[in-house]
This record gives sequence, C-alpha cells and structure tokens, in this order.
Amino acid sequence: MATLGDLLATKGHEVIAVQPSDTVLQAANLMNDRNIGGVVVLDGDRLAGIFTERDVLRRVVAQALDPSDTTVAEVMTTPVITCPPDLTLEDCAALMTTRGVRHLPVQEGRELTGVVTIRDLLAYKVSEQQATLDQMTNYLYDLR
Repeated sequence: MATLGDLLATKGHEVIAVQPSDTVLQAANLMNDRNIGGVVVLDGDRLAGIFTERDVLRRVVAQALDPSDTTVAEVMTTPVITCPPDLTLEDCAALMTTRGVRHLPVQEGRELTGVVTIRDLLAYKVSEQQATLDQMTNYLYDLR
C-alpha cells in the first residue's frame, strides 16, 4: 500500500513557505507565481500555520481587510494538521476528507518533509491505475 513517503518521492519534497510577518499580498503573489493554492507558514524552522486560498477568501476578502496591511499571522489557519510519511494514501485521503483540508504538511518528527494536496493524491492514484492497466494490457497481448 502506497504511503505519503512514496508520493513525496515522486512529487518532490519542496516546501513553499512564508513567514508570519509577511503580508497577505506577498503570500498571495507567491502562491500565484508558483501556481499553488496554499503555503506553509514557518516561524524560523517551526511550523506555525498554513495559509490557503480559502483563508484569503474567508478571512481577508469577506472581512474587507487590506491584504497589503494584513499579516499572514493574523489570518492563517492554526493549529495545523500534519501527518507522518508512513501514513497510507487511503488514510491520508480519509483524514483530509473528514477534517475538510486540501493541503497537508508531512512531518517526520519535527522535520517538515513536504506538503501533499488532495490533487497530489488523485494524480498519484490515477498514475497507479494507469500502470495497472498498462500491465494488464501487456499481459493480455502476450497471451496472443
């Protein structure tokens, strides 16, 4: 059964982060530049929160806050749900569904080893299924 560690080995371990003192505008520009829906918030090397498009909509736009004057610390989601790299993809998907999150930092001990999204889980699962279909097709053609 595939784990988050397996997924990160394929996807990569890069973590895009901002600091709590960064403005919402800076974080949103980074997210736009990288074409991502969320960033982790690091205070030094400590995971302080997560900031997502949902936070922008609910805590900035809906509250009519100025993104250039509002810090990420004021509107980030905290505490952050994290999971270990040995968690199965199925358990991760269930956790994300029940907790209503789309971005999940992966931590081994206190070390942040990556971030997975619901999109990452779907892409990995589709890739696995395609590999299975390819193997079955090759097997059937070999029988001819």
